[in-house]
Amino acid sequence: MPQRRKMFETTQLGVDFWNDSCDPEHLREGVAAGAVGATSNPVIVFQSLVRSQELWQPLLRAQMQEHPDASEDDLAWLMIEAIGRAAAQQLLPVFEKTQGKKGKLSLQVDPRYYRSTKRMVTHGRQLADLAPNIMVKVPATVSGMRAMEELTAEGISINATVSFSVAQAIACAEAVERGWQRARLAGKATQNLSPCVTIMVGRVEDYLRRCLEKEGLVIDPTALPWSGPAVFKKAYAVFKAQNYQSRLLAAAYRHQLHWTELIGPDVVLSIPYAWWKKFDIAELALTQTITQAVDTRILNALDKIPDFRKVLAEEGLREQDFVTFGPTQDTLGQFLTGLDDLRRWIRQDLLKGA
Repeated sequence: MPQRRKMFETTQLGVDFWNDSCDPEHLREGVAAGAVGATSNPVIVFQSLVRSQELWQPLLRAQMQEHPDASEDDLAWLMIEAIGRAAAQQLLPVFEKTQGKKGKLSLQVDPRYYRSTKRMVTHGRQLADLAPNIMVKVPATVSGMRAMEELTAEGISINATVSFSVAQAIACAEAVERGWQRARLAGKATQNLSPCVTIMVGRVEDYLRRCLEKEGLVIDPTALPWSGPAVFKKAYAVFKAQNYQSRLLAAAYRHQLHWTELIGPDVVLSIPYAWWKKFDIAELALTQTITQAVDTRILNALDKIPDFRKVLAEEGLREQDFVTFGPTQDTLGQFLTGLDDLRRWIRQDLLKGA
């Protein structure tokens, strides 16, 4: 039996630990270390394809032969789906053991559809049909929240992504509540619904660092790493007070505070492979920290950054501003670039066989 280390201890304190990748080798290790979920997006898939070309290149060539008229886009999504099905299969024992509560793979709708609720819903249904343990990632924009409500109403678990603020987290949770109520009224089964609302804690910090540089501000240098945890803790308190069905999920790791300060019940930590491998062997004591307040001195320093107030306040951003918010545009841009990279990778093989 493998030695139980810090990730297992983290789960014993109430956390659901996810491997923030669908790469088969990384996921296998993650499940062995206690992971009960995993995630995917175009960037993650492209990284896995490059890292494990000996595994995925034969599959791509088989797809090319089986679908001779398929475009680069078609083949890109065939690969995303194939990798997703394989990851879902790895998580299936967890899914079955927990009677559908855990063991899910979070698959992202095509990022090019971020403006279209109809297209995100249609694609979300297709992704959910790939395996019984799929949940669908949808961006936290106005169009995305409408899609979250619709998919939840159809009995499909969602994971709100591209989210960085308390206001976005609340709006997404409210969309899920509306969908959940519709599902119940329509007689849909809801016992296996396990919606998550992500806050990309590291990207909060990245963005505020850029704000500091742009605005020429100087604050206590120890404060900025607490910005993501501060936003997450505030959202957690709201979720508990409102008794939302959704759980909060932390993603986009930059350092250990994104782990040690977010430990507690009903929290999902989706941790990249490289980070959780470091955390797993860390020599430190873990306790439930999710309800521990951030030091007032730290909050006062962060409050000097105007956009920190936007991400922390419950009404700091209007829903119509979610899509134009700096981190949203940056993150959607990276997902779109990841899809472009995947298509270029496929193009190389297509042209070789032309």
